[in-house]
Amino acid sequence: MPSLDRADPVILGHILQEHRELHGLLRATREAITPPSGGAPAASRQNGCERITQALCELRNHLAEHFQQEEDGGFLEESLARLPRLAAEAQHVLAEHPALLDEVDRLIKQSSGGDIPATGWATLCRDVDQFATRLLDHERRENRVVQQGYNEDLGLADD
Repeated sequence: MPSLDRADPVILGHILQEHRELHGLLRATREAITPPSGGAPAASRQNGCERITQALCELRNHLAEHFQQEEDGGFLEESLARLPRLAAEAQHVLAEHPALLDEVDRLIKQSSGGDIPATGWATLCRDVDQFATRLLDHERRENRVVQQGYNEDLGLADD
Protein backbone atom coordinates (compact mmCIF):
# COMPACT_ATOMS: atom_id res chain seq x y z
CA MET A 1 0.00 0.00 0.00
CA PRO A 2 1.43 3.41 -0.91
CA SER A 3 2.38 5.70 1.91
CA LEU A 4 0.00 8.53 2.72
CA ASP A 5 3.03 10.78 2.50
CA ARG A 6 3.33 10.23 -1.24
CA ALA A 7 0.79 10.13 -4.01
CA ASP A 8 0.41 6.89 -5.92
CA PRO A 9 1.97 7.51 -9.36
CA VAL A 10 -0.54 5.18 -11.05
CA ILE A 11 -3.46 7.18 -9.66
CA LEU A 12 -1.81 10.47 -10.59
CA GLY A 13 -1.16 9.20 -14.10
CA HIS A 14 -4.79 8.23 -14.45
CA ILE A 15 -5.91 11.66 -13.22
CA LEU A 16 -3.69 13.37 -15.77
CA GLN A 17 -4.93 11.10 -18.58
CA GLU A 18 -8.58 11.80 -17.67
CA HIS A 19 -7.79 15.51 -17.64
CA ARG A 20 -6.18 15.35 -21.10
CA GLU A 21 -9.08 13.36 -22.58
CA LEU A 22 -11.69 15.71 -21.19
CA HIS A 23 -9.88 18.80 -22.41
CA GLY A 24 -9.38 17.23 -25.84
CA LEU A 25 -13.11 16.57 -26.14
CA LEU A 26 -13.91 20.05 -24.90
CA ARG A 27 -11.47 21.55 -27.41
CA ALA A 28 -13.16 19.54 -30.22
CA THR A 29 -16.55 20.82 -29.07
CA ARG A 30 -15.37 24.41 -29.06
CA GLU A 31 -13.83 23.95 -32.52
CA ALA A 32 -17.17 22.60 -33.76
CA ILE A 33 -18.86 25.89 -32.87
CA THR A 34 -16.34 27.96 -34.81
CA PRO A 35 -18.49 29.76 -37.38
CA PRO A 36 -17.87 28.87 -41.02
CA SER A 37 -15.92 31.55 -42.88
CA GLY A 38 -18.02 34.03 -44.82
CA GLY A 39 -21.06 33.77 -42.56
CA ALA A 40 -23.18 30.74 -41.86
CA PRO A 41 -25.36 29.79 -44.83
CA ALA A 42 -28.03 27.17 -44.18
CA ALA A 43 -25.95 24.23 -45.52
CA SER A 44 -22.97 25.23 -43.37
CA ARG A 45 -25.20 25.63 -40.33
CA GLN A 46 -26.66 22.15 -40.91
CA ASN A 47 -23.18 20.61 -41.18
CA GLY A 48 -22.10 22.66 -38.18
CA CYS A 49 -25.02 21.38 -36.13
CA GLU A 50 -24.10 17.81 -37.00
CA ARG A 51 -20.48 18.46 -35.92
CA ILE A 52 -21.61 20.14 -32.70
CA THR A 53 -24.06 17.32 -31.92
CA GLN A 54 -21.40 14.67 -32.51
CA ALA A 55 -18.83 16.52 -30.39
CA LEU A 56 -21.37 17.09 -27.61
CA CYS A 57 -22.41 13.42 -27.62
CA GLU A 58 -18.78 12.30 -27.29
CA LEU A 59 -18.23 14.82 -24.51
CA ARG A 60 -21.43 13.74 -22.76
CA ASN A 61 -20.45 10.06 -22.85
CA HIS A 62 -17.04 10.87 -21.40
CA LEU A 63 -18.54 13.10 -18.71
CA ALA A 64 -21.08 10.45 -17.66
CA GLU A 65 -18.28 7.89 -17.18
CA HIS A 66 -15.97 10.42 -15.52
CA PHE A 67 -18.66 11.59 -13.11
CA GLN A 68 -19.74 8.02 -12.31
CA GLN A 69 -16.16 7.09 -11.42
CA GLU A 70 -15.94 10.07 -9.10
CA GLU A 71 -19.27 9.30 -7.47
CA ASP A 72 -18.30 5.64 -7.01
CA GLY A 73 -15.23 6.60 -4.98
CA GLY A 74 -12.74 7.96 -7.46
CA PHE A 75 -9.95 10.41 -6.93
CA LEU A 76 -11.95 12.70 -4.70
CA GLU A 77 -12.43 9.89 -2.20
CA GLU A 78 -8.68 9.32 -2.02
CA SER A 79 -8.17 13.04 -1.43
CA LEU A 80 -10.75 12.98 1.37
CA ALA A 81 -9.06 10.00 2.99
CA ARG A 82 -5.87 12.04 3.08
CA LEU A 83 -7.49 15.34 4.08
CA PRO A 84 -11.04 14.99 5.48
CA ARG A 85 -11.52 18.77 5.78
CA LEU A 86 -12.07 18.81 1.99
CA ALA A 87 -15.41 16.98 2.35
CA ALA A 88 -17.65 20.03 1.92
CA GLU A 89 -15.79 21.21 -1.16
CA ALA A 90 -15.83 17.70 -2.64
CA GLN A 91 -19.59 17.37 -2.01
CA HIS A 92 -20.15 20.69 -3.76
CA VAL A 93 -18.19 19.46 -6.80
CA LEU A 94 -20.11 16.16 -6.90
CA ALA A 95 -23.44 17.96 -6.55
CA GLU A 96 -22.75 19.83 -9.82
CA HIS A 97 -22.70 16.65 -11.92
CA PRO A 98 -26.45 16.27 -12.59
CA ALA A 99 -26.83 19.89 -13.72
CA LEU A 100 -23.82 19.62 -16.04
CA LEU A 101 -25.19 16.44 -17.63
CA ASP A 102 -28.64 18.04 -17.96
CA GLU A 103 -27.08 21.04 -19.65
CA VAL A 104 -25.12 19.00 -22.17
CA ASP A 105 -28.29 16.95 -22.87
CA ARG A 106 -30.17 20.19 -23.56
CA LEU A 107 -27.41 21.33 -25.92
CA ILE A 108 -27.49 18.03 -27.78
CA LYS A 109 -31.25 18.38 -28.24
CA GLN A 110 -30.83 22.03 -29.31
CA SER A 111 -28.15 21.18 -31.88
CA SER A 112 -29.85 18.09 -33.30
CA GLY A 113 -33.09 19.84 -34.19
CA GLY A 114 -32.29 20.08 -37.89
CA ASP A 115 -31.85 23.30 -39.83
CA ILE A 116 -31.31 26.17 -37.43
CA PRO A 117 -31.83 29.77 -38.55
CA ALA A 118 -28.87 32.15 -38.30
CA THR A 119 -30.14 33.64 -35.02
CA GLY A 120 -30.54 30.16 -33.55
CA TRP A 121 -27.04 29.27 -34.71
CA ALA A 122 -25.59 32.23 -32.82
CA THR A 123 -27.56 31.25 -29.70
CA LEU A 124 -26.39 27.64 -29.94
CA CYS A 125 -22.76 28.70 -30.32
CA ARG A 126 -23.04 31.04 -27.34
CA ASP A 127 -24.75 28.35 -25.22
CA VAL A 128 -22.08 25.75 -26.05
CA ASP A 129 -19.32 28.23 -25.23
CA GLN A 130 -20.96 29.12 -21.89
CA PHE A 131 -21.31 25.43 -21.06
CA ALA A 132 -17.63 24.86 -21.84
CA THR A 133 -16.71 27.70 -19.49
CA ARG A 134 -18.89 26.25 -16.69
CA LEU A 135 -17.40 22.79 -17.22
CA LEU A 136 -13.86 24.16 -17.04
CA ASP A 137 -14.73 26.00 -13.83
CA HIS A 138 -16.09 22.72 -12.42
CA GLU A 139 -12.90 20.89 -13.40
CA ARG A 140 -10.74 23.58 -11.77
CA ARG A 141 -12.62 23.17 -8.49
CA GLU A 142 -12.37 19.39 -8.74
CA ASN A 143 -8.65 19.55 -9.51
CA ARG A 144 -8.12 21.89 -6.57
CA VAL A 145 -9.66 19.30 -4.21
CA VAL A 146 -7.55 16.51 -5.69
CA GLN A 147 -4.35 18.53 -5.58
CA GLN A 148 -4.96 19.63 -1.98
CA GLY A 149 -5.73 16.05 -0.97
CA TYR A 150 -2.57 14.75 -2.56
CA ASN A 151 -0.57 17.79 -1.48
CA GLU A 152 0.86 17.86 -4.99
CA ASP A 153 0.73 20.25 -7.89
CA LEU A 154 -0.37 17.96 -10.68
CA GLY A 155 0.57 20.51 -13.30
CA LEU A 156 -3.00 20.79 -14.50
CA ALA A 157 -3.25 23.98 -16.49
CA ASP A 158 -6.25 26.23 -16.13
CA ASP A 159 -7.30 25.90 -19.77
